[in-house]
Amino acid sequence: MALSYKARRRWALVILLVGMPLYVVAAVNVVDLFERPSVLVELAVYVALGFLWILPFRFVFRGIGQADPDANKTDGQDPSV
Repeated sequence: MALSYKARRRWALVILLVGMPLYVVAAVNVVDLFERPSVLVELAVYVALGFLWILPFRFVFRGIGQADPDANKTDGQDPSV
């Protein structure tokens, strides 16, 4: 079942405000399980973990920054703008 544009915006906000901080804490704890690696290795691990957390949610974030496609197009605005 596809989510509406407004529902995806709401879920994106929840994911960013609640999910991302929890994931950051989890990522730091994962890195702390091992001895402190070199700065480049640690950076690579954080970049990889930062990329991996968004993969399950990419359908939620896709198209969020664009105008609402479900908005009424006949609301009196000039369509050429």
